[in-house]
Amino acid sequence: MLLVIDVGNTNIVLGAMEGDKVVHHWRVTTAPRTTDEFGLLLLQLLGHRGVNKDQLHGVALSCVVPSVLYAIEKATRRYLDLDCHVVGRGKTGMRVRTDNPREVGADRIVNAVAAWRRFQSPLVVVDFGTATTFDCVDHHGDYVGGAISPGFRISADALFTRTAKLPRVEVEKPARAIGTNTTASMQSGLFWGYVGLVDGLARRCKQELAELVPDGDPNRIRCIATGGLANLVGSACAEVEAVDNDLTLIGLRMLWELNRGRR
Repeated sequence: MLLVIDVGNTNIVLGAMEGDKVVHHWRVTTAPRTTDEFGLLLLQLLGHRGVNKDQLHGVALSCVVPSVLYAIEKATRRYLDLDCHVVGRGKTGMRVRTDNPREVGADRIVNAVAAWRRFQSPLVVVDFGTATTFDCVDHHGDYVGGAISPGFRISADALFTRTAKLPRVEVEKPARAIGTNTTASMQSGLFWGYVGLVDGLARRCKQELAELVPDGDPNRIRCIATGGLANLVGSACAEVEAVDNDLTLIGLRMLWELNRGRR
């Protein structure tokens, strides 16, 4: 069994994988923790699902929060007796053709690798995290860049904190675009406005990817969504053809196999 860990700015998503399948899944808040706190947390999560640490044969980790990385790496060695494979310290099997490849978040490369392996065609990955990212892979399987926009919850929080009379509202899909009260109007603006943002940016990314191929057709560029709000928001986007909540975890498994060998 392989333990895969994706450390984001808001949440840490963990999975225990057997082969290609995520058999156990956890999501915890990203927060400063000591090595011992992380270690005990890992043992508690695994133990709650009846997984003994001796059943694990490896750990793969992507992290965009440097202050958390050291403690998790040390915790896996101390409490699981396993060394992490950290994305960015080995092979990815994908060329990164950006101005500064080191700037690209580890999770974005992981998503791109997993999506390319799945579709084997030009594509856009939309990840609904703290920020919503758009990652583009060309017809050669090269990562060529993307876009970063404020996340859905960041937008919702900004609307609440920067206005005097508007309330904080629940994140949900409204039945109609025309709201008949303040709450419904805010939910409509947030949800359908964000759907419009995603569709608009995804469409432009598809058009630019198609321009890289002679006689390229934007309609043949695939688009897959992942992340915390992918089911809610991504499924409502016309440009998104598939939602895969485990995309990052699956990509971590692929990169572990590439660097440590299949087991």
